[in-house]
Amino acid sequence: MAMTPATQNALAQQARRAYVEGALRGLPGLVQSVERGAKSLASQNAEPAVAMKRRDMVLDLQKAAPFWQQGMISMLRSAISSGMVSASRPGDLPHPSNRGNNLSLVDDDTIEHEILSSRLALAMMDRASWEFSDLRSRISQLEKREELDPNDALRPHVLARIATASWRAAGLSLDTWRLLQTVLHDEFAQFVEEGYHEINAWLIQRRVMPDVDLRPYIKRSANSAWVGSVASGVHSLSGAHSSGHGRMGVGEETRLMTRAGALARGIDHAEAVLGRLNKLIGRQLPEFVATQQAGATAAVASPALRAAISDAQQGIARRLAPAGAARTDVGAVSTPAMLEELHQRKQALKQAAATPVERATIEIVALLFQSILTEERIPASVRVWFARLQMPVLRVAVSEPDFFATVDHPARKLIDRMGACVMGFDATGRAVADLLEKEIKRVVQVVEAYPDTGRRVFQTVLTEFEKFLEHYFKNQNEASRKGVSLAQQVEQRETLAIQYTIELRKMLNEMPVQEGVREFLFQVWADVMAMTAVKAGIQSDQTKAMKRVAADLIWSASAKVSREERAEVIRRLPPLLKTLREGMENAGVPVDKQDEHIQRLNNSLAAAFTAKAAVIPHERLEELMGRLETLEELLPEAADVEIDESMVLDLSGHESSELEVVGEGGSMPTPAMVAWARELQVGSWYMLDYRNRNEAVQLAWQGLRKQLTLFVSPQGRGILFQQHRLAAFLQAGLLVPAQDESLTVKATRSALAKLDVDPARLLN
Repeated sequence: MAMTPATQNALAQQARRAYVEGALRGLPGLVQSVERGAKSLASQNAEPAVAMKRRDMVLDLQKAAPFWQQGMISMLRSAISSGMVSASRPGDLPHPSNRGNNLSLVDDDTIEHEILSSRLALAMMDRASWEFSDLRSRISQLEKREELDPNDALRPHVLARIATASWRAAGLSLDTWRLLQTVLHDEFAQFVEEGYHEINAWLIQRRVMPDVDLRPYIKRSANSAWVGSVASGVHSLSGAHSSGHGRMGVGEETRLMTRAGALARGIDHAEAVLGRLNKLIGRQLPEFVATQQAGATAAVASPALRAAISDAQQGIARRLAPAGAARTDVGAVSTPAMLEELHQRKQALKQAAATPVERATIEIVALLFQSILTEERIPASVRVWFARLQMPVLRVAVSEPDFFATVDHPARKLIDRMGACVMGFDATGRAVADLLEKEIKRVVQVVEAYPDTGRRVFQTVLTEFEKFLEHYFKNQNEASRKGVSLAQQVEQRETLAIQYTIELRKMLNEMPVQEGVREFLFQVWADVMAMTAVKAGIQSDQTKAMKRVAADLIWSASAKVSREERAEVIRRLPPLLKTLREGMENAGVPVDKQDEHIQRLNNSLAAAFTAKAAVIPHERLEELMGRLETLEELLPEAADVEIDESMVLDLSGHESSELEVVGEGGSMPTPAMVAWARELQVGSWYMLDYRNRNEAVQLAWQGLRKQLTLFVSPQGRGILFQQHRLAAFLQAGLLVPAQDESLTVKATRSALAKLDVDPARLLN
């Protein structure tokens, strides 16, 4: 039965009440977790001055924590009936969007608290963005409106304002907050993520947008109170939709669910973030959205703005460039100095802009780069080159409407690819960083040199950057060069082994060969021939000798009915067995396995002596030998060979101290996970949990059709995956992207959060 508008509104209010009541029950546990985090921080080794500050912090927090907790509860309790949190209490922080209407002075302390509040809100959104996005969609559908009220209790920045205002009212200092900032961000982010997840589950149970899948749940914290809180809060609600269970079984902690959300942060997530940005801008500036419509012609920047962008680009290049030809250290320019330089340029550009759309575009691009340049994982020296990209990107954003409408614009992709490659470096990776920095510098300077080429120049340098990465990991990166060489040999050997197996099966399809010999040729000797071909060359004498052994073995195992034939077998047998052992030894077959294979072959040869085996005509043997000698001419194309688990002979045989081959682990992957495994890109960083190690690794090489993928640790150890095994590790959360989302998507969300709080900055 369809819900009426009144019922839908009531359901939305029930969801808000459930969220608020759950938060009220969970806040004491949250405060306790923050206190534990403070004590843990104080117990760590630090400089004497820092250690003393941390000890004072613990004492201050112990005294003030009850008042902080009570302040948050009091402010949040006002939202139980209305779902809104006003900012009218003494000491509350004013809502940013309400300040622009009058120019009264605000004291520095209030401004500082607001900055801390904004950072906390961003931290919460950073972790809970997709859960919040789904919840907002469901509430918006129920209430038939596009956006939540700025004071809606569901918004992260509302809880952030409550937290900082109550902190201030409890007498706690800004310094204490800054000392605890990491703990506070982590605890509040996990707290709201759990809350949004539970309310989403509750709404799905009531058939509100069930087609938006409930995200796989992230592991709960030990002190989580959300499940019980929401469940009991929900059961207390009345109405036709209040029956059911609050938990829905989503709280089970399973490794398979820990980071599956990373898959959700793919193209769909990126498109959703862009869509939200365009909706928000469209509410303030409808003509901006008109430029995004299908068929919209490319815009032409006003002459004054074009000149201002050109002037800004030249000025930034001078300011953020080496001072003299001999100097190469551009990292000396600090991030605050870069941000101040770009801020001043933004103000000049806005004055030169001729239309509101141009001014809005300038603001959005500035916000994107503000986020990128404050990304701590980007090395300082590389950050300068990202800063110099702002003006070329602005030029493209002004002239090409689809920059804000599509996730695959080459300017976005270039920033994301460069960011993904440099965000895994540490202090030990300077040589690696220097090589990549040199290429990034070249790319930026090429873009700067062709100001009127637009997306074409970005696409050109993106293609060149991809080619550079392939060459770099193969030939220049000391950590990966040997691993890539070994991985290529593995691929060549496996491909040849499978090709040889396919052709041997065809050759012996209608030939009466002993089953034991047939299986040995397919499962062992094809790999021996492949290994010999990789090491010595396909046309080498050693490879030809391995082929002759195959023919000799087939002849020896056929029925021997005459005394002369039996004598010939006895004469040939010792050198044949010697060559068989040498071949297996060369291919890395362990001695005990060699013994097993030889024993089985002896049994087959014994059967030939008793004439139980079939007779193979001499002509057929001659034909077989001829085909073996020209085997390479018959092989299927390497690109057509599927290196899957059913065909691989024994990848573990390739393992060495420098190359680990992943042959087990993970869980049965879904088709979506297999597709994701094929989308991983060279240069990206991941966290790998394998063989009791959890470490950062970089994707350094992908083989034909991405059937094999090599990751390399900073120490140079290679870890090789087959495609299916790679998908299994992704499925199980044993391989996790170091970045949950790309650099530009994160920057867009950051910009969105700032505009969400103060949309008027678009028009200023």
